[in-house]
Amino acid sequence: MTQASSANLTPQEHLTQTTLANQWVLASNNKGKLAEFKRLFAAADLAVTIVPQGQLDINDAIEDGLSFVENAIIKARHASRASDLPAIADDSGLCVPVLGNAPGIYSARYAGEHGNDAKNNAKLIADLQPIRAAQPDTPIKGMFVCVLAMVRHADDPLPIIAQGLWHGEILDAPHGDGGFGYDPLFWLPELQATAASLSAEDKNSISHRGQAIEQLLAQLPL
Repeated sequence: MTQASSANLTPQEHLTQTTLANQWVLASNNKGKLAEFKRLFAAADLAVTIVPQGQLDINDAIEDGLSFVENAIIKARHASRASDLPAIADDSGLCVPVLGNAPGIYSARYAGEHGNDAKNNAKLIADLQPIRAAQPDTPIKGMFVCVLAMVRHADDPLPIIAQGLWHGEILDAPHGDGGFGYDPLFWLPELQATAASLSAEDKNSISHRGQAIEQLLAQLPL
């Protein structure tokens, strides 16, 4: 369906046709996220094709929301408007309560350079040093957050929202060679491992992104 033809549809007709579309856009150009989503959606065995927005030459949206939910919706609407297809967007990050839930929505650019995992991890370690020194025997809690938003069309008034929270502790040095982002600092006491030490399958089965996908699928009108 082209943008020109879809403009002639009523909102009800547009909703029906886009809900039943066999191709959806995934509003992300993050390689780490795309790899995880590819595995997660493959396991879900949806009767649709999930197309990363980069394959459609869609640039990243301007994320000027103040919450994970706002930014996920912004990205989903942007991708849907550019493609005239239903779109799914992820906004995710790490929240550390003792830092006022920083880095939060700024997780990917916490150290000032978007996507520089090494610098972001180093800044988090440095920011937590005074707190560790004051309470050396107290683990520093943290949680990965993933919010998914799906819109059937760019102006969908009722986006489908799903959220996953993954609780752990923040280490003072990285461990593990897998994953991406803050995975090497995210310690799981019950597994005695970091997120970066888990296999892709094990991580996806318990992660914030895996939880959010499961919630989203339960709400889809398929």
